[in-house]
Amino acid sequence: MPKATKKYKLKTHKAASKRFRMTGSGKIVRTKGGKSHLRRRKSKRTKQQFSEMIVVTAPGDRRRIKRLAPYLKKYKANPPG
Repeated sequence: MPKATKKYKLKTHKAASKRFRMTGSGKIVRTKGGKSHLRRRKSKRTKQQFSEMIVVTAPGDRRRIKRLAPYLKKYKANPPG
């Protein structure tokens, strides 16, 4: 019986896994920065826009995120059911 080769697990870059998530259709989305402090001088409209999720469109960025967080799966933050 031949000896089985060991499959190695890849390490996840924890900062990347916390900053990004994948939608149901497979798009990688992120939140905007600058929403934690120094918000008193910002307009209401600007503050509302901080809560929106933005799709990562640059192919190089998507490739880098997938390399840093290889197990970034769909429904990480909001599982169905």
